[in-house]
Amino acid sequence: MPKGHVIGLGKSGVAAARLLKQQGWEVVLSDRNTSANLQKQQQELATEQITVELGYSLELDGSDLPQLIVVSPGVPWDIPELVKARELGIETIGEMELAWRYLQPVPWVAITGTNGKTTTTSLIAAIFQTAGLDAPACGNIGYAACEVALAPKRPDWVIGEISSYQIESSSSLAPRIGVWTTFTPDHLSRHKTLENYYNIKASLLRNSEIQVFNGDDVYLNKLGLSHWPDAYWTSIKGKDFLIGDKGFYIEDGWVVEKLTATSTPEAIIEVSALRMVGEHNQQNLLMSVAAARLAGIDPAAISRAISEFPGVPHRLEHICTWQGIDFINDSKATNYDAAEVGLASVKSPVILIAGGEAKAGDDTGWMAQIKAKAAAVLLIGDAAPTFAQCLQELGYTNYEIVETMDRAVPRAAELAQKNQAAVVLLSPACASFDQYANFEQRGDRFRQLCLEWVGNS
Repeated sequence: MPKGHVIGLGKSGVAAARLLKQQGWEVVLSDRNTSANLQKQQQELATEQITVELGYSLELDGSDLPQLIVVSPGVPWDIPELVKARELGIETIGEMELAWRYLQPVPWVAITGTNGKTTTTSLIAAIFQTAGLDAPACGNIGYAACEVALAPKRPDWVIGEISSYQIESSSSLAPRIGVWTTFTPDHLSRHKTLENYYNIKASLLRNSEIQVFNGDDVYLNKLGLSHWPDAYWTSIKGKDFLIGDKGFYIEDGWVVEKLTATSTPEAIIEVSALRMVGEHNQQNLLMSVAAARLAGIDPAAISRAISEFPGVPHRLEHICTWQGIDFINDSKATNYDAAEVGLASVKSPVILIAGGEAKAGDDTGWMAQIKAKAAAVLLIGDAAPTFAQCLQELGYTNYEIVETMDRAVPRAAELAQKNQAAVVLLSPACASFDQYANFEQRGDRFRQLCLEWVGNS
């Protein structure tokens, strides 16, 4: 019986271990951490004959080595254990690659990019499902990819939101349609250089049979046809701004498709059918319609799916309105660019809640939006003192360090009344790991506090 070792006891790792077990492997699943929750999972998996080792880092010294190592998305690709495994000739892959190997007969739409991935993935999955297709969203959202592979019946399509971490560890993943939403500096603590980060993303698109790009993204637009001559480009600015002679654009309030150099442009859906605000969501709409049309989906199904689409949790999610003030959860804005888009998309004046675990990046555009739109800024988490200093240097003094979400929400409500603000916006520009397990947990806490505030008021 071949031996497989899975690193990381998250959703992806557990699904990978179960898939290997189902395929006749002897499986060990390890995690550096120990907690009551992990111990509970350890006991559950023991009943499935999957060994779980907690507080354990992979050691490759003995003779009883695994033939395969599967890595969860959160585990860096260049840790010493994995470098050594590759030197020893042990096949090392990511959970996404493992799923691909079992789901290869199924066509995939793979969505990557710095920002916009989740909304675009959710929209594409909604369109495919409205068209009557079994098309689960997986990867960075929804199911782990290996959970889809474990399902008794193969889906019609796989709609995968795929991060740079997952691409890096997927050697053979080759989607039918690849979509690239945006590209700005992110995850550089992991990928070191912008060039390296770009090349990882680009490898997924190069492996895709059909390519869709956001032509309004500054970085991707610059590369244009010289790098991606056969791609379908999109633009919310109209036909004159379309790169190349085929693609999808907005004109006179309609999404228009031009499928070949010689075909007649065809209006597909009115932009107003989409309930979500902001130009970035119009870009997401264009890429979603492009993927659906290139997969052969009927415009009627596209129109129905988009008009019914409620939006994505934690991305400019409207929580409630209290005394004319909208409370909006944008917890998914984990970097400066996403937070800048969040601020640009809402009415002003805004009371902004920001902070968390800071990331490397250029905060210039975000700071300019704060100066233009924020009546006050409430700072939480580890980044609070640094952000306070940046705002001070900018000549912006209407900020307070409140440290926690529990303090931020009631204070934001008070300040919103005092400043006649239209919106209280959580858009942190930071990762969540200083205070929360993930951005979802942070957004859920914000939602809970907002609803409690309204209930008690």
